[in-house]
Amino acid sequence: MEFERVVAKRAMVRAFSDRQVDPDLVDELIDLATRAPSAGNTQGWHFLVLEGAEETARFWDISLPSEKRQSFRWPHLLDAPVLIIPLADPAMYVGRYGEADKAKTGLGAGTEHWRTPYWTVDTAFATMTLLHAVVDKGLGALFFGLFDREDQILKAFAVPEHLVALGAIAIGYPARQQSPGRSAKRRRRSTDEVIHRGNWSN
Repeated sequence: MEFERVVAKRAMVRAFSDRQVDPDLVDELIDLATRAPSAGNTQGWHFLVLEGAEETARFWDISLPSEKRQSFRWPHLLDAPVLIIPLADPAMYVGRYGEADKAKTGLGAGTEHWRTPYWTVDTAFATMTLLHAVVDKGLGALFFGLFDREDQILKAFAVPEHLVALGAIAIGYPARQQSPGRSAKRRRRSTDEVIHRGNWSN
């Protein structure tokens, strides 16, 4: 698929069919995601992949307990056969920037010395690359937050405590009927509104 079409077609999918996704295709998607840029080529990202009814049900039992499902607006979101949690690894960046070629930055002294947490930036780059790769392969995806269930979910899947979850990504083949999110009707800001050439006031 042409890149422009991939970008234009990308949208958050909230209803999935029951068609399964080949694990090899999931690996291919993540391989593409890892081609994203990263500070110092640290590649400080991890992806917790949950596949199949048992693993995804375990996630949803924590994230969306059964008593809340009757009023849930997107019940077919739970049909997504794959869930991926992208995780950022701050320790990898501190270690990388403590190496000889980066030591002068002072960023190897600890996370508190980083004005911008590049572990989050880079893992977000990889996540966006993954979302585009999903579209290119004819699949759909929804990125969503873990919010107040985050600690419980990460603990349930034995994720090391120092890792930072960006959210979760549901992946699968889109159902024919989609119900857009409440924010979908918001207009897209024009380039005139977001570009500031020369200085801010221009």
